[in-house]
Amino acid sequence: MNLFRKIFKAKAQKQDENSDTNQDNKYLPKTNDPEDEVFTINFNNNGGKFLYCENMDEILDCLNQILEENQWQNKQALIFNKTLEKQFQNIPWEVTNDPNKGHVLFTTCEFLIASNGSILISSNQIAEKKLPELPANFIVFASTSQIVRTIGEGLKGIKTKNRKKIPSNITTIKHFKIEDEKNFMSYGSSAKNLYLLLLEDL
Repeated sequence: MNLFRKIFKAKAQKQDENSDTNQDNKYLPKTNDPEDEVFTINFNNNGGKFLYCENMDEILDCLNQILEENQWQNKQALIFNKTLEKQFQNIPWEVTNDPNKGHVLFTTCEFLIASNGSILISSNQIAEKKLPELPANFIVFASTSQIVRTIGEGLKGIKTKNRKKIPSNITTIKHFKIEDEKNFMSYGSSAKNLYLLLLEDL
């Protein structure tokens, strides 16, 4: 078991043990914890499905397992990024760029926000589409170097990476349970059934 998995397991167990006695504190930011720990716990609490991979072979294996588990092998995958499409061209799905036909969106992201466990995306990933216009199912391919502490750091990172032209349609996805659509706490958001394939690159 690698270090990242050990951290995740230990943190989750500790959180379960203290859940009854620390209800008042569970939403407070843990400023002293490493960003990857904070992101993992918050992302998991949001209902996201997290798959940590050490290399591209593991990424491909996990992706195929996701498709098999959900019976998405021959479903249409919505992929806006041509480079991403080419990189995963051997995956058994039919690729489309029509949001009305896509069953699952396969995409990268801008950053992973540790403080609230959300995914920061922009027009680089979803063009000018709004979240409700996209499939209910997301598979996000990201790397550990994309984890930042706050949304502010993520926005600053987007500006730094795109000095010539800052992308539009910048938003976050935070709710990863479809039933949360009916929860007043998630009003104005669009819940997604989301898998995160996280590649270790640090």
